[in-house]
Amino acid sequence: MSGNRGLLEYRLAEAASENRAALVAYLPGGFPTVDGGIEAVKAAVAGGADVIEVGLPHSDPVLDGPVIQTADDIALRGGLKIADIMRTVRETHEATGAPILVMTYWNPVDRYGVERFTAELAEAGGAGCILPDLPVQESGLWREHAEKHGLATVFVVAPSSKDARLATITAAGSGFVYASSLMGVTGTRESVGEQAQDLVRRTRATTDLPVCVGIGVSTAEHARQVAGFADGVIVGSAFVKLMLDAPDEAAGLAAVRALAAELAVGVRKR
Repeated sequence: MSGNRGLLEYRLAEAASENRAALVAYLPGGFPTVDGGIEAVKAAVAGGADVIEVGLPHSDPVLDGPVIQTADDIALRGGLKIADIMRTVRETHEATGAPILVMTYWNPVDRYGVERFTAELAEAGGAGCILPDLPVQESGLWREHAEKHGLATVFVVAPSSKDARLATITAAGSGFVYASSLMGVTGTRESVGEQAQDLVRRTRATTDLPVCVGIGVSTAEHARQVAGFADGVIVGSAFVKLMLDAPDEAAGLAAVRALAAELAVGVRKR
């Protein structure tokens, strides 16, 4: 069975045709529970998210800040398995029709088996993976199986990336390019730095892939700013913090939907 890379590409192109940026929402799988995580994804799409990233919780993150780490710890202590991530992808895609990617570090995929992981993700209706710690020069095996199963391979670029390195990364990727707005881990920030705009400009010089900006984007005003120069706006920690701070799951889901609605307005105010 083929994955939904084509659907991801279509949704990003659809947003561009409407002269706006796409809203990409990140939510960790298994948080606060597997069922609760599925409902959180549905809430984000109902609020206006175009694309979803489901995080595969990992005990040794390099990109995730304290908010997402806290949620990941809750999920892992709850006994989360990769099978639960596949279930999350399947049920949320079937319920919403949205393209669903998995954001994961390489170790869980390597241990699970690349062929098994890509085959199961495609069968679940997944659109691809974001792999923040997989070096491009070591990604051949992954990309071979992802291509075979119709999955996008999204790599992360950073403000420190030199132009030649950007060209190497973007040539190997598909779906879109994840541009980190700053050097550091995920989390809400007061503002989105100018270096993000420069990174998008330099990345676009190397590829026709859409460039989506994440890390530090948390408000409708941030979304508006980033939508002015990027093809997509990625928000994660702000959603997770709402869930962590909510008095109960129902309140958390309502807050996720409300924030997604605010951000959806923001990405339309270029």
